[in-house]
Amino acid sequence: MNSLKVAVIQMKSGEDKEKNLIQAKKLIQTAIKKNIDFIALPEVFNYRGNINEASKMAEIIPGYSSNFISDLAKKYNVWILIGSMMENRGSENQKIRKSGNKKPFNTSVLINPKGEIVTKYRKMHLFDIKLKGQEILESSRNQAGKEPKLVKIKNIKVGLSICYDLRFPELYRHYSQMGAKILCIPSSFTKPTGEAHWHTLIKARAIENLSYVIAPNQSGTGTSGIKTYGHSLIVDPWGKVLAEGPPDKEAVVFAELDFSYLDKIRRNLPALEHRKL
Repeated sequence: MNSLKVAVIQMKSGEDKEKNLIQAKKLIQTAIKKNIDFIALPEVFNYRGNINEASKMAEIIPGYSSNFISDLAKKYNVWILIGSMMENRGSENQKIRKSGNKKPFNTSVLINPKGEIVTKYRKMHLFDIKLKGQEILESSRNQAGKEPKLVKIKNIKVGLSICYDLRFPELYRHYSQMGAKILCIPSSFTKPTGEAHWHTLIKARAIENLSYVIAPNQSGTGTSGIKTYGHSLIVDPWGKVLAEGPPDKEAVVFAELDFSYLDKIRRNLPALEHRKL
């Protein structure tokens, strides 16, 4: 396969789960009009609000919100990545449930055109930080995942990650060593850190791994009243921005990923073959 048409959805999710789901549906329907192969939603697409309430909004997967998106994937015959949602551990087996840790995971869900869940990726790196006198402690409400997830979309290998994972390049090097040509980084990236680092880090992950990066982001006010950055991105293996969302509103941005171009870059600059570690 030589190309993949992708759409990145930038949302402004809030505390009303039903409203978020309806808005996600509208934005997915906008993307479908472009004959898209793959649609990516942002982190915490179905609920983003009071940090103390987030765990109460967790769901079993498959469950209400994931089924809602699965129905759309099947109806429109399209791949959809739920950037993330809170996953209740009730979906785990009895042995794991007895471990005592009842915090939900922050989980990406990849759904195929038949409406089937292909895989789940649980965010490995949790965002604990102080910003302008405010603390965001993701570890206080979530538990961390333990393993990377590499999948195939139309025979193209894709590495999954979420938001703060972006700052840990070893995860993406693992994916590139496994043959990934696309790196997905759905986010709810804050405005202060986004202004400083978003474009630089996204481009770096693309360039150093000679891969396409798909990074849907949230906009508007997020957890703990801290603004998110918007500027959802699709970046090519040379670090060129193919598409970018606005700073502070919902949007759908599009690009066609050319894998002949990616292969040419990897042949001409075989850095991935020159690794020593």
